[in-house]
Amino acid sequence: MSSERPLRILHCFRSPVGGIFRHVRDLAEAHANAGHQVGILCDSITGGAYEDKLFDEVRPYLALGVTRVPIHRGIGASDIAALWQSYKEIRSLQPDVLHGHGAKGGALARIIGSALRVNKYRVARLYSPHGGSLHYPRRSLSGAFIFRLERLQEHLTDALVFVCDFERRAYFAKIGRPPGRSELIYNGIDDSEFARVETEAEAADFLYIGMMRDLKGPDLFVEGFAATEKIIGRPLRAVMVGDGPQQRQYEEMILGMGLGDRITMRPAMKARDAFALARFVVIPSRAEAMPYILLEALAAGKPVIATRVGGIPEVLGADSEALVEPGDAAALARSMATAVVDGGWTARTMPDAERFRSRFAASVMTSHVMQLYRELTAESLVLDGRLRTT
Repeated sequence: MSSERPLRILHCFRSPVGGIFRHVRDLAEAHANAGHQVGILCDSITGGAYEDKLFDEVRPYLALGVTRVPIHRGIGASDIAALWQSYKEIRSLQPDVLHGHGAKGGALARIIGSALRVNKYRVARLYSPHGGSLHYPRRSLSGAFIFRLERLQEHLTDALVFVCDFERRAYFAKIGRPPGRSELIYNGIDDSEFARVETEAEAADFLYIGMMRDLKGPDLFVEGFAATEKIIGRPLRAVMVGDGPQQRQYEEMILGMGLGDRITMRPAMKARDAFALARFVVIPSRAEAMPYILLEALAAGKPVIATRVGGIPEVLGADSEALVEPGDAAALARSMATAVVDGGWTARTMPDAERFRSRFAASVMTSHVMQLYRELTAESLVLDGRLRTT
């Protein structure tokens, strides 16, 4: 059988929202267009109407279909049922590659892939943390438990794939250097997204777009916005786009601070549609790996103010004026105020467009991932041949 045969690739992850879902959709579309058969296995209890539309868009590229089973965020007895149901579904699909994304997706892909190997079925087992479990504090009890589980699963892993150097360094520091193969492959976005999005005539000053949960910092955005108004001495306007488990909390926060007429909340929408709504994009996250919204905003020509977390400094530059320390609403406000009043701020802070594109294009990401898939499946075929002749 030729090593260049089409591969059967299955991506496993928990929540079909945010950056992981975007990452998987990009890989699926590119690899399907290259002639491979791709499928998705993910949680059935997360997501809403916006995510349903995204599934509808990606389904034409999924020859192996979309399999959804209940997968809860926390570790518990329900994981046994999810593992068994996922095993039956994956076994029937006969993939060559199982790529797990996030802690739960990584566990499913590696445990089930290893179970298939016990039955003499060769499948490449990959894991991309995407931040996930790496956000836990190193010295916390929950962190120690999770990191121990991650360490144990390394023996079920053919390759770890990190989306930024920060993630790789965090893994090495908190879990340890993996005994097997690991690769750094940056997230990338489609060529069509490297086009400026013009700001609407009546656009707001600032945009937050993302999940409505504390990890992403919507509360810091609201506090920073209020403080920015005080620094500048005049009213401003902002838009918050997204949904999530703490959305009502932020709505009440906005009303309680008397900002209801100046901060507008909008449901989840395409990033490029949201970019037209404001002059500056603010990413106030408390933790990240390599956020797609940063790459999308820069490709659209939008100036960004962001926290110094995850791989963000790898994109903007470690000394960029656009970076502030996480969790510091006052520092965020100072940068937001400077961006508004300083006409040269954008030119000083945004990365070189051509260099940025050469590093973070989806074509670069998908080709490197496919090369890794090819190498791992070739190794599996060689090992399978040895098993059959002994």
